[in-house]
This record gives sequence, structure tokens and C-alpha cells, in this order.
Amino acid sequence: MTVGLSRDLVEQIVRISVAAGDEIMKIYNSGFTVESKDDRSPVTAADRAAEDLITRAILQTTDAFPIVGEEAVSEGRIPDVAGTPFWLVDPLDGTKEFINHRDEFTVNIALVDERRPVLGVVHVPAKGETYVGSPFGAFVRRGKGEPRAIACRPTPEKGLIAVASRSHRSPAVDDYLARFDIAESISAGSSIKFCLVAEGKADLYPRFGRTMEWDTAAGHAVLRHAGGEVVLVDGSEFRYAKPGFENPDFIARSRPA
Repeated sequence: MTVGLSRDLVEQIVRISVAAGDEIMKIYNSGFTVESKDDRSPVTAADRAAEDLITRAILQTTDAFPIVGEEAVSEGRIPDVAGTPFWLVDPLDGTKEFINHRDEFTVNIALVDERRPVLGVVHVPAKGETYVGSPFGAFVRRGKGEPRAIACRPTPEKGLIAVASRSHRSPAVDDYLARFDIAESISAGSSIKFCLVAEGKADLYPRFGRTMEWDTAAGHAVLRHAGGEVVLVDGSEFRYAKPGFENPDFIARSRPA
């Protein structure tokens, strides 16, 4: 199946992500407690409030496709997505950044069709930034400004800029980056790493370690529509609707020179 996307649907998802970000910021600025899920990952009231808002809003916008939300899955509510487009929602990506009052947490909403992300919105509530990737292009909107088109830069042969996880950088990442002529290495949290590559501010984002599909789909869509790609370590295509929604190691990268 191939989803027919409209500009109106894209804008509706942008508005939903911003509304979820507003809800998150209310909790961020008022104090919160931190709990642990069964997998020992942290969760807060902001995660749950944002996912509830996003789920209700998407169902009011279109109820055609299943919604896979991080918090719903952790509670055992897992829809069947075989053979159908579906939404992937991470209501608060970068919970550790949120807890530590760093501004790099995001709201991630993506639509997957034929196992590829066709629409992705990454909203950064604390910075007032929203990245969008769709068949209509890749854009960033900062504050109340107009959307600005973004694109990956051609990958240079030397002097690459790498971006790596602030909280999950591993020796395997350092070993991988040692293969390249790296001029600068940036640490960042959440799906912002994909957006840095999509905006031409970085060339390479390797991730070795456990991630879930809702962590990557929205940023992947932004990067894809900005001219970049996400591949497995062997260079093959990174796909979605995998068993358990778990991701293997991957490389997000800009356009070849």
C-alpha cells in the first residue's frame, strides 16, 4: 500500500507535535517525579501526557492506521501492523535529557508505509524548533518564523563532522569513526542527531546499541527527505515493522559527494 499524503495532514501532525510539546513544557517547568518501566528505562508524567494527547489527536484527524506508541507498547498494548501503514510515536524522546533539564528532548511522530518512514515530525519543545520531512520536502521552523527548506550537504572526503549520542556513546562508535577523517565530533541527545545531519550540520551519525523504531522513524523521515539515508552496518536498507519494533545497529549519513 502507498499512502497518499496531503499538505494538510502534514500540517496537522506538526500542530499535534507542538501541542504535545506544550504539554511537556508545563510539566518540565512545574516539577515532576521519575519512575522506572519494566526495562528500567525512565518515564515521567510528561511521557504519558504527551502520548495520550498525540494518540487522541491522531485518531481525531484520521483513524485509518494503527498507532504504535512507546508508552502503550510498554503497557502491552501492541497493535498488529502487518501489511498496513502505521504511526510510530515517541512522545518524549530523550527522557534522560528531560530529567537532567537539558533542552535536547523531542516529540517524534512518524508515518511508516511499506516499511519506510514517509512522514516525520521532530519537535524540540525547549528550543521551539520543529523539523518536518515528507514528500513535500524537508523543513525546519524556528519559533514563529516561516519554514525553511533544509538539505544534507555532500559528504566531504576529509574533515567530516560526526554526531553521536550524548548518553549512549560506546567504544564501538569510536572504533567506527576511527575509519574516517573526522574534523569534529558533536554530542547530542534524542532524534536531534538525525536533524543535524539533515540540516547539513553533520555528515555521519553511527548508532551501535539498542534503540526502538519510535526512537528513529521521525528523524529518519526528516533525513530521508533531506537527501540522506539510514542504512545497516552492511550498507543494506534500514526498514520498519521489525519483530518487537527493535532496531539493529545503524548508520545515518548525508549524501555521497
